[in-house]
Amino acid sequence: MASERKRRVCIAGASGRMGHMLIEAVRASTDCALAGALDIAGSPGIGLDASAFSGHDSGILVTSDLHQGLTGCDVLIDFTRPEGTLAHLAVCRELRVAAVVGTTGFTDAQKADIAAISGDIAIMMAPNMSIGMNVTLKLLELAARAMSTGYDIEIIEAHHRHKVDAPSGTALKMGEVIAKATGRDLKDCAVYAREGVTGPRDPSSIGFATIRGGDIVGDHTVLFAGTGERIEISHKSSSRETYAQGSLRAVRFLASHSTGLFDMFDVLGLNAADTAAQ
Repeated sequence: MASERKRRVCIAGASGRMGHMLIEAVRASTDCALAGALDIAGSPGIGLDASAFSGHDSGILVTSDLHQGLTGCDVLIDFTRPEGTLAHLAVCRELRVAAVVGTTGFTDAQKADIAAISGDIAIMMAPNMSIGMNVTLKLLELAARAMSTGYDIEIIEAHHRHKVDAPSGTALKMGEVIAKATGRDLKDCAVYAREGVTGPRDPSSIGFATIRGGDIVGDHTVLFAGTGERIEISHKSSSRETYAQGSLRAVRFLASHSTGLFDMFDVLGLNAADTAAQ
């Protein structure tokens, strides 16, 4: 039997730290091949070989021309900014290229636009591609159901000094999972800042605390504080490699889907586990 063709992958933000990690992960894989590399006009990486940073020759040049970078690709992996991702997805839709989106900071209107695009191409979108983090989200769902009353819930996240959005997309996802499991709407119960005389804590609220400093890849802790006990569920990332490997799992998942909007629970079969338990 002939071996299956490798999935042809385009990397957005190819000159950045995450882009480099993704390019290395694709190069090391046995079932994916680098077929495109995108970056913004004016990036110092434009026109260079996408693997030049590692001393390898991929034969793929970094370009700001979306059609040039995406033509002939099967899937785009995008960890950039919301406006850039939406521009990339518009061309993906035109060229029928699937997309793995790890970008965070989308507005509700932008999320609706992405959902509309998923009617024509397959998109896997998640604020965190880490397998461990997505298992953590599942644990939070279970814990929140059991501790929906009598426990104050606080989410603490820490990232490197260069991160531009706060709270992190992962922290917000944690809040959404907890709110849904406890019958709340995060928009109504989230508390993002406290200062001065704030009064007693609203027991229905979900609090967020944000730390930015150094080169912290990503630390997230959810505190369930009750009377006489506290439970903490934490996930700590020490390398972006976990995001890259999760992204490749998403690439493989999308190989069997032509349209639809999916998340990492779908990729890892965690939504199926819910169905089986019902």
